[in-house]
Amino acid sequence: MSKLPDEDLEALIGSFERSDWREMHLRMDGVDLVLSKDREPRIERSASISLAPLSFRPHSAASAAAPTAAPAPKAPIAVEIPDGWLQIKSPTLGTFYRSPKPGSPPFVEVGQKVTPDTDVCLVEVMKLFTTVQAGKTGTIRKVYPADAELVEFDQPLFLVEP
Repeated sequence: MSKLPDEDLEALIGSFERSDWREMHLRMDGVDLVLSKDREPRIERSASISLAPLSFRPHSAASAAAPTAAPAPKAPIAVEIPDGWLQIKSPTLGTFYRSPKPGSPPFVEVGQKVTPDTDVCLVEVMKLFTTVQAGKTGTIRKVYPADAELVEFDQPLFLVEP
Protein backbone atom coordinates (compact mmCIF):
# COMPACT_ATOMS: atom_id res chain seq x y z
CA MET A 1 0.00 0.00 0.00
CA SER A 2 1.39 3.42 -0.95
CA LYS A 3 1.55 6.21 1.56
CA LEU A 4 0.33 9.71 0.75
CA PRO A 5 3.04 12.20 1.87
CA ASP A 6 2.02 14.13 4.99
CA GLU A 7 2.38 17.53 3.30
CA ASP A 8 0.10 16.41 0.44
CA LEU A 9 -2.43 15.04 2.90
CA GLU A 10 -2.37 18.30 4.89
CA ALA A 11 -2.81 20.36 1.69
CA LEU A 12 -5.68 18.13 0.58
CA ILE A 13 -7.42 18.40 3.95
CA GLY A 14 -6.89 22.17 4.05
CA SER A 15 -8.34 22.58 0.55
CA PHE A 16 -11.30 20.40 1.50
CA GLU A 17 -11.92 22.36 4.72
CA ARG A 18 -11.93 25.68 2.78
CA SER A 19 -14.23 24.32 0.07
CA ASP A 20 -18.01 24.18 0.08
CA TRP A 21 -17.87 20.43 -0.57
CA ARG A 22 -19.62 18.23 1.97
CA GLU A 23 -17.69 15.07 1.17
CA MET A 24 -14.75 13.78 -0.86
CA HIS A 25 -13.48 10.28 -1.64
CA LEU A 26 -9.91 9.80 -2.92
CA ARG A 27 -8.75 6.42 -4.17
CA MET A 28 -5.26 6.16 -5.67
CA ASP A 29 -2.28 3.80 -5.53
CA GLY A 30 -3.73 1.77 -2.69
CA VAL A 31 -4.78 4.83 -0.68
CA ASP A 32 -8.47 5.10 0.15
CA LEU A 33 -9.43 8.36 1.86
CA VAL A 34 -12.87 9.68 2.77
CA LEU A 35 -13.24 13.26 4.00
CA SER A 36 -16.63 14.36 5.25
CA LYS A 37 -18.00 17.44 6.99
CA ASP A 38 -21.00 15.38 8.05
CA ARG A 39 -21.01 12.83 10.85
CA GLU A 40 -21.81 9.97 8.48
CA PRO A 41 -20.38 10.04 4.94
CA ARG A 42 -22.89 9.36 2.19
CA ILE A 43 -20.37 7.66 -0.09
CA GLU A 44 -21.52 4.14 -0.79
CA ARG A 45 -18.95 1.69 0.48
CA SER A 46 -17.97 -1.36 -1.48
CA ALA A 47 -18.27 -4.71 0.28
CA SER A 48 -14.62 -5.38 -0.48
CA ILE A 49 -13.26 -2.34 1.35
CA SER A 50 -13.95 -0.83 4.70
CA LEU A 51 -13.62 2.92 5.06
CA ALA A 52 -13.90 5.22 8.01
CA PRO A 53 -14.39 8.97 7.70
CA LEU A 54 -11.35 11.08 8.48
CA SER A 55 -12.13 13.89 10.84
CA PHE A 56 -9.66 16.77 10.79
CA ARG A 57 -9.86 19.31 13.56
CA PRO A 58 -7.10 21.94 13.84
CA HIS A 59 -5.76 22.46 17.35
CA SER A 60 -7.18 25.86 18.27
CA ALA A 61 -9.73 27.46 20.52
CA ALA A 62 -12.01 27.86 17.52
CA SER A 63 -12.14 24.10 17.05
CA ALA A 64 -13.52 23.66 20.56
CA ALA A 65 -16.55 25.79 19.71
CA ALA A 66 -19.85 24.20 18.77
CA PRO A 67 -20.16 23.20 15.12
CA THR A 68 -21.77 25.81 12.89
CA ALA A 69 -24.04 25.41 9.92
CA ALA A 70 -22.29 24.81 6.63
CA PRO A 71 -22.15 27.74 4.24
CA ALA A 72 -24.64 27.64 1.42
CA PRO A 73 -23.20 26.49 -1.89
CA LYS A 74 -22.00 29.36 -4.07
CA ALA A 75 -24.37 30.39 -6.79
CA PRO A 76 -22.89 30.52 -10.29
CA ILE A 77 -21.26 33.85 -10.98
CA ALA A 78 -23.69 35.98 -12.95
CA VAL A 79 -21.54 38.27 -15.01
CA GLU A 80 -22.72 40.68 -17.65
CA ILE A 81 -20.22 40.74 -20.49
CA PRO A 82 -20.22 43.54 -23.08
CA ASP A 83 -20.62 42.34 -26.66
CA GLY A 84 -17.38 41.04 -28.12
CA TRP A 85 -15.54 40.92 -24.78
CA LEU A 86 -14.02 37.62 -23.66
CA GLN A 87 -13.37 35.78 -20.41
CA ILE A 88 -10.31 33.89 -19.28
CA LYS A 89 -11.59 30.89 -17.32
CA SER A 90 -9.97 28.57 -14.81
CA PRO A 91 -8.62 25.35 -16.36
CA THR A 92 -9.03 23.51 -13.05
CA LEU A 93 -10.35 23.91 -9.54
CA GLY A 94 -7.91 25.21 -6.97
CA THR A 95 -6.57 28.33 -5.31
CA PHE A 96 -6.21 31.43 -7.51
CA TYR A 97 -2.98 33.43 -7.19
CA ARG A 98 -2.43 36.74 -8.99
CA SER A 99 1.37 36.77 -8.52
CA PRO A 100 4.12 34.16 -8.96
CA LYS A 101 5.09 34.32 -5.27
CA PRO A 102 4.04 36.24 -2.14
CA GLY A 103 5.17 39.86 -2.24
CA SER A 104 5.72 39.85 -6.00
CA PRO A 105 3.70 42.12 -8.29
CA PRO A 106 0.68 40.51 -9.99
CA PHE A 107 1.15 38.86 -13.37
CA VAL A 108 -1.33 41.35 -14.88
CA GLU A 109 -3.23 44.45 -13.79
CA VAL A 110 -6.52 45.92 -14.98
CA GLY A 111 -5.76 48.01 -18.08
CA GLN A 112 -2.76 45.90 -19.10
CA LYS A 113 -2.57 44.57 -22.66
CA VAL A 114 -2.14 40.80 -23.02
CA THR A 115 -1.32 38.40 -25.84
CA PRO A 116 -2.29 34.71 -26.04
CA ASP A 117 0.98 33.64 -24.38
CA THR A 118 0.87 36.18 -21.51
CA ASP A 119 0.88 34.48 -18.08
CA VAL A 120 -2.05 35.93 -16.13
CA CYS A 121 -2.21 33.88 -12.90
CA LEU A 122 -1.56 30.58 -11.12
CA VAL A 123 -4.14 28.03 -9.99
CA GLU A 124 -2.85 25.63 -7.32
CA VAL A 125 -4.27 22.36 -6.07
CA MET A 126 -2.32 20.04 -3.77
CA LYS A 127 0.92 21.98 -4.37
CA LEU A 128 0.61 21.54 -8.12
CA PHE A 129 0.70 24.99 -9.73
CA THR A 130 -0.86 25.55 -13.16
CA THR A 131 0.19 28.70 -15.00
CA VAL A 132 -2.80 30.18 -16.79
CA GLN A 133 -2.14 32.05 -20.03
CA ALA A 134 -4.46 34.65 -21.53
CA GLY A 135 -5.13 32.65 -24.69
CA LYS A 136 -6.40 35.85 -26.35
CA THR A 137 -5.21 39.31 -27.30
CA GLY A 138 -6.72 42.35 -25.61
CA THR A 139 -6.82 44.46 -22.46
CA ILE A 140 -7.61 43.14 -18.98
CA ARG A 141 -10.76 44.95 -17.81
CA LYS A 142 -11.67 42.99 -14.66
CA VAL A 143 -10.20 40.44 -12.26
CA TYR A 144 -13.04 38.39 -10.76
CA PRO A 145 -11.61 36.34 -7.84
CA ALA A 146 -9.61 37.77 -4.96
CA ASP A 147 -6.04 36.61 -4.49
CA ALA A 148 -5.84 33.21 -2.74
CA GLU A 149 -9.56 32.57 -3.34
CA LEU A 150 -10.78 29.08 -4.24
CA VAL A 151 -11.98 28.84 -7.82
CA GLU A 152 -13.80 26.10 -9.66
CA PHE A 153 -13.22 24.56 -13.07
CA ASP A 154 -14.37 26.90 -15.87
CA GLN A 155 -14.99 29.78 -13.44
CA PRO A 156 -14.32 33.20 -15.02
CA LEU A 157 -11.04 34.70 -13.79
CA PHE A 158 -10.57 37.76 -16.02
CA LEU A 159 -12.60 39.89 -18.42
CA VAL A 160 -10.72 40.91 -21.57
CA GLU A 161 -11.63 43.61 -24.08
CA PRO A 162 -10.30 42.55 -27.50
